[in-house]
Amino acid sequence: MSATSVLSLAKKSLGWSIFLSVLMILAGIGALLLPAVAGIAFNLVVGWLLIFSGVAHFVYSWHMRSVGGMLMELLLGIVYVIIGVYLLIQPVVGLAALTLGLGAYLFAEGILEGVLFFRLRSTPGAFWLLFDGLITLILAVLIWKTWPSSTDWVIGTLVGISMLFSGLTRLMYSLAARSLLNKVA
Repeated sequence: MSATSVLSLAKKSLGWSIFLSVLMILAGIGALLLPAVAGIAFNLVVGWLLIFSGVAHFVYSWHMRSVGGMLMELLLGIVYVIIGVYLLIQPVVGLAALTLGLGAYLFAEGILEGVLFFRLRSTPGAFWLLFDGLITLILAVLIWKTWPSSTDWVIGTLVGISMLFSGLTRLMYSLAARSLLNKVA
């Protein structure tokens, strides 16, 4: 592969990264404008993902029958499907549990963004990873402090903020990478 084809591939990848960053920013703004709708939508997506995961466990259990793991996979599939169906049937009630789960997820994401910053701190734009990690950690603490009284709006608002800042972070990082790539080209 020639150097020009590698550069064109890198530029194309950065173009997609910038495009997806802008989409993430727009989705974050939409979630901030309609937090209750975003919260229920998030709940419904998680419900469907659990159902699909349960079905995948059922299929996998069929392949595990000769190894002896069939019963465990069937039980996991049943649990996934039951929880997924419950979230679809009771989206507002399921939102409280998802709100707490989102807090744990954002906490882990913030820590991992910080670790990624320290691994990439010498690269241009790496500061944005640290910034994203700190914002995400703050959002996790906000969730835990207000739970469960504000679950009707907090998940949509915090998902929106997280998406907005993650989109901005990725956009800034992609623009820094594009600038570096333009200097090389």
